[in-house]
Amino acid sequence: MTDVALVAAPGHDDAALGVDPTTVLAGVAYANPVFTASGCAAAGQELAQFFDPSLLGGVVTKSIMLKPRSGRATPRMAETPSGMLNSIGLQGPGIDAFLERDLPWLAERGIPAVVSIAGETAEDYVKLATKVRGRKGLTMLEVNISCPNVESRGQVFACDPAAAAAVIAGVRRASSVPVFAKLSPDVTSIVDVAQAVVEAGAHGLSMINTTLGVDINTDTLRPTLANVTGGLSGPAVRPIALRCIWQVHAAMPEVPILGMGGIRSGLDALQFLAAGASAVSVGTAVFGDPHAPLRVLEELRSALAHRGFSSAAEVVGIAHRPVDARVPEGADPPGDLPAETLET
Repeated sequence: MTDVALVAAPGHDDAALGVDPTTVLAGVAYANPVFTASGCAAAGQELAQFFDPSLLGGVVTKSIMLKPRSGRATPRMAETPSGMLNSIGLQGPGIDAFLERDLPWLAERGIPAVVSIAGETAEDYVKLATKVRGRKGLTMLEVNISCPNVESRGQVFACDPAAAAAVIAGVRRASSVPVFAKLSPDVTSIVDVAQAVVEAGAHGLSMINTTLGVDINTDTLRPTLANVTGGLSGPAVRPIALRCIWQVHAAMPEVPILGMGGIRSGLDALQFLAAGASAVSVGTAVFGDPHAPLRVLEELRSALAHRGFSSAAEVVGIAHRPVDARVPEGADPPGDLPAETLET
């Protein structure tokens, strides 16, 4: 596997080059643990004008549905103090156009593709998994079960362990690659849902999807979004994402996790790995900094090096270690402060 160079800026941290960034998710090896997040960079082409997406671990595509979809009425995005609300409504070209244009673009450039699929019925998901089966470049399916189930009065699949399990079981039978279930934090017990989808055949978990929120326009005194509610993402949800990953990893440490939720720096990514994620997705941060995924990777490797780790895999789940466990010898002092500046 080719080493990922620190290419975004001169004067990079040479120590980071000694860190092995490779990661493995459900038996599939990736060059590093930083991916895009679904919905924030389409299928990767938009980011190519800023950096080479092949330098990332992989690209997680925007959730694709069976048919073209225009999405919800505008306004459908609103800025919040530490993130944003979106109610896009899974706008997209449909699976046929995606397979004709977007997936081949990733495959031609050797970019590992994690294809996110979404549907209104359990059968929709099975049809999507069948259509992408065996396609070049496909390495994983991320099953977005945070969609309303039209067969069950609009209840979100991910909020019902049985409904979520039914979707995953069908996708697992139809898929030729690992299946990761994308979980919602808007549940009483995310561990219960995680256990249900894993028992149904999920190889791993993507955590977390956005959490539901509302914004009020103080001029009109009406909801800002046309659809009233939207998914909250960005730094505001990071502690929630970390809590969910912590709980699931503690209950199911053998299950690989692709973590996401407000990651905008290498230290943020480090927290997710320490909590139990084997890799991370960077999403909302790209709206303000299109280079964010590559920058996060560079910062993560530097943070690992200066804490005495020789690989990203070493730190996965390390926050669950016993309280008296030691950090690696040679690690920098807390806060990355030079030793001579610390009081004794």
